[in-house]
Amino acid sequence: MKKFLLSAILVLLATACNAAQPTVQPTAQTTSLTVMTHDSFEVSADLIAAFEKENNVKVTFLKSGDAGSALNKAILSKNAPLADVFYGVDNTFLSRALDAGIFEPYNAPLLKTIPTNYMLDPTDDLLPVDYGDVCINYDKAYFSNRSLTVPQNFEDLLKPEYKDMLVMENPATSSTGLAFLLATIAHFGQNNYLDFWKDLNSNGLVVVDDWSTAYYSNFSGSSGHGPQPLVVSYASSPAAEVIYAETKLIEAPTGSITSEGTCFRQVEFVGILKGTPHRKLAEKFVDFILGVRFQEDMPLQMFVYPVNPDAKLPPEFVKYAQVSASPASIDPGIIATNRDKWISAWTEVVLH
Repeated sequence: MKKFLLSAILVLLATACNAAQPTVQPTAQTTSLTVMTHDSFEVSADLIAAFEKENNVKVTFLKSGDAGSALNKAILSKNAPLADVFYGVDNTFLSRALDAGIFEPYNAPLLKTIPTNYMLDPTDDLLPVDYGDVCINYDKAYFSNRSLTVPQNFEDLLKPEYKDMLVMENPATSSTGLAFLLATIAHFGQNNYLDFWKDLNSNGLVVVDDWSTAYYSNFSGSSGHGPQPLVVSYASSPAAEVIYAETKLIEAPTGSITSEGTCFRQVEFVGILKGTPHRKLAEKFVDFILGVRFQEDMPLQMFVYPVNPDAKLPPEFVKYAQVSASPASIDPGIIATNRDKWISAWTEVVLH
């Protein structure tokens, strides 16, 4: 009986409480927006949360390997796109991305503020977001402890004292590796660059598939356990070493070789994938990426430079990141015509 009375009282209380509650009106269903990126993409969680709240959207990031691998995945799935937006195409893969016809043009309002030297796609299928210099990084302690001079140019890498010291990324799968290959082509010329690679291969060059493997597994300057004291990375990598160090550092343990022509300037782009059912939201996300909030967040997240001139650099990035005064460059049209041939020839010389 006591159990029955208690149950009856609880039912009456619940009914009264429900009657006192106002009717909740249904809200608009949250839309999902998928952004395909390379594995190095990072952004502050609070920025994405703010964008999601402002636009009633849930953003999902689909990390898909290095830039070259991610682009291949987007091209192979173009008949059934896996995402609405793609971030991470750079100027080394620009023509491949455009020739695939997987993007829809978008003349974003903020393009008016971006310097024209970053505007490499006149169709506005791909819009510039950031830039950085691909250079050889070195482990300072390794060279200091052995009283060995750090190599200053490509020719130095062929000397016997630097045998087995350099690890790089495969240019067939990595935009970082491709940028380094292009720098050597710009330096030696199309008729002579393979001679350099034959000699470098004979001097103990190590090739891995992607940047993460090269930097965190092979490079001695990052993990302290890798066998190679030289790695193809970025001129901003020394800043990352300081900022993410477990104990406070007063200087970077690594440096970048930035002498004339030894670095290649990468420009990264964002584009709206063709066939997205969320075109307006995709446009808003592109606007968000080009806006000052995102642009100022990038340096300490992905260690790249913003293309929006209104974005201010964080002081620690200015202090520790390096930039090449005279980076190598090749016209995108020439890259488009020759890229696959160059990669194939490089593969034949180095990997076979």
